[in-house]
Amino acid sequence: MPSCHRYSQAGRDCKRARRASANRVLTVLRAALNHAYREGNAKTDEAWRRVKPFNGTQAARVRYLSDEEARRLINACAPDFRAIVHAALLTGMRYGELSALQVKDVDITARIATVRHSKAGKPRTVILTDEATELLRQQMLGMSGGSLVLARADEQPWGKSHQHRPLRDACVHAAITPPISFHGLRHSFASRLAMRGVPMAVIAAALGNSEAICARHYAHLAPGYIADTVRLALGRLAEPTNSNLTQLRRSAV
Repeated sequence: MPSCHRYSQAGRDCKRARRASANRVLTVLRAALNHAYREGNAKTDEAWRRVKPFNGTQAARVRYLSDEEARRLINACAPDFRAIVHAALLTGMRYGELSALQVKDVDITARIATVRHSKAGKPRTVILTDEATELLRQQMLGMSGGSLVLARADEQPWGKSHQHRPLRDACVHAAITPPISFHGLRHSFASRLAMRGVPMAVIAAALGNSEAICARHYAHLAPGYIADTVRLALGRLAEPTNSNLTQLRRSAV
């Protein structure tokens, strides 16, 4: 979990998340108290009416890298960290999923990787592009099935929070401002798909997320795709006419 230092972006995000959680609790509590008041179990509702929810708790717009920024970031990373950053940008996999990935989880022939323990609590399949397949193939040369594909230079696994400092340093060297979090690499993967018109259902499947979550994060990046889909689905309703009356097309009998 990222550091919650109050002056960092992660700290501001943590604070916003805590306040959003408090607002949700307040909503439920207020509903229960209002019910008690209506049922005559409370003399007044004045006390909780005075409590106001926190402002500014909406999540900030998703931060993602442009293709040029992504290339600069990859090149600025130390060699062992470069591989896991590159893999994140190519697959959208989470830090924990990548750091736990073993050789036996990758099928080079089928060009897929299996996440055995996902955030949703069930395995999922990750589609590998040609570039991602080649990256992982190079990483796995000479390794046995139980070896970690993306280990550190000392062959130890990347542990919890080990990614923060090298990623921060790489952002400085690559002039990535504001710096991006490792989870932002996952957003960058999804954003690249959205801006190329990939349907939200496909992006959701690639990430292992719900379509609703993906639409909330990435739909604004695909206005052209959304517009084209709406226009194609609806088609023409009536022919243009100079009359004030609109003549509807007759349906085929």
